[in-house]
This record gives sequence, C-alpha cells and structure tokens, in this order.
Amino acid sequence: MLETITLYILASIIFSQVVLAMLVLCPRCKLISPNLVRLPQTAVARREIALTFDDGPHEEITTQILDQLDLHNAKATFFCIGEKVAAHPNLVAEILRRGHSVENHSYRHNMLFAFSGPTALANDIVKAQKAIEDATHGTAPRFFRAPFGFRSPFLGGVLRRLGLHHVAWTRRGYDTTSRNPDTVLRRLSRNLAAGDILLLHDNKLGLVVLPRLLELCSHKELRSVSLSMIFKDVKALPQIYKHTVTGACGDHTSSTNAPS
Repeated sequence: MLETITLYILASIIFSQVVLAMLVLCPRCKLISPNLVRLPQTAVARREIALTFDDGPHEEITTQILDQLDLHNAKATFFCIGEKVAAHPNLVAEILRRGHSVENHSYRHNMLFAFSGPTALANDIVKAQKAIEDATHGTAPRFFRAPFGFRSPFLGGVLRRLGLHHVAWTRRGYDTTSRNPDTVLRRLSRNLAAGDILLLHDNKLGLVVLPRLLELCSHKELRSVSLSMIFKDVKALPQIYKHTVTGACGDHTSSTNAPS
C-alpha cells in the first residue's frame, strides 16, 4: 500500500511539473498570467494590425526598417533588449522620434529568463526599463514581451507590480530560424486579418520580408499602428486582456489549419 501511495505521489509531482513546463513554453497561453495575443475589437473595426519587431536595436538594420515603415506610412512597436539599448541609445531615440513604440524585451534576453525567480525577473526587467527611459529621455515602456515568449509563473505578479502588460502575438514568421523570405511571409500572411499582432525580428530577414508584407497589408486595407497608439488609455487594458480570444498555444492560423 505504501509503495502504491508513493508511486501516486511521484506520478502527481511529475505530471504537475510537465504541465507547468508546457505552460511556461506556451507563448500564447493565458493560464499563467494575462497575455495579449490579439488587438481589441475597436482596433479590428478600424482595420488595424500591430507589427512588432523583437531583439533590436540593430546598428545596421533598424534604420532601414524605419525607412520602410515611413514609405508605407506604417507605425510599429519595437521590443528592445536593454543591453542593446544601452549600446545604441541614439537608435532607440530615433525609433521614438519617428512615431513608433519602444517597449521592454528584458535586459539580457537570457534563455533561462523563464526559469528565474521573482527577484531576478524584476531586476532584469527594471534594468531594461531604465535603459529605455534613459535612451528616450523619460518615455517609460508600458508593455513587456518575454524572451522567446517563455513566461515564468512568477512573471505576471512581477509585471503587475511594475505596471507593465505582457504582449505575445497572433502569428510569427520564424525569421530567426528560417532562411527563406517566402516561407516567412507565408507564415505571417496566411489568414492575416484586422486585429492581428505580428512578430518579426530586427534582423536581415525581417528587413527583406517587410516591404512585401506592408504591400500585402495595403492590398488588404490593413493599417499597422503602434501599441501606444492603440492603447492610449492604459486603464482599459485589464478588460481588454480579459475579453481577447487566445486561441491555441501555437501561432494562430485559423480554426482548421495548423500553424506552420
């Protein structure tokens, strides 16, 4: 009997740890903490989408991305890494000057970020927050995106105390792992609709894909706006988080198609 009880306890522990790991590694899940994966209905009605760029600023690429956005009168959100912000503060100031949002993507972008305790999480996020505020002369980010989208069970509480809101994405192009711009564009454009949050990276492949993606958005009469433009009233965010639909853990394609 004792052996059976012990086995049940061990099985329960293992099962709970597996479930927890799956939730941590599920970028679009809301079960751990509030997580924005689509824009609110007000943005959908205005035919708006949100282009987001992770991992910048990049000393060669960022300015070219900004130029492409200017050509199409599009606004975007840049989730910047604190270390890179500290190295290139003028680029970050330029992003803001051109009318885009600069948001927090952690200070070091460490693979182990999601497995950190609350103190380590807060220290990293606050350090990135300060780097961005310094570079932008006082404009504090309101949004955070976890490195790789992996979220610690402690992250929600930390963000709440810091007054930040987590943003994931509706669909992504996997432009850090793919070498084919056509494949990246196909992943981003399949069933593309108003209200989508798109994830690209501040890298060469993201830059190659961007002009075609912007042309497609124009053809579909979709307008890219920054998160700061959409969420002027930060007090409305808790309700928006509550009512936006999450979909599955993977990137959204449609109710019938699996993600690429």
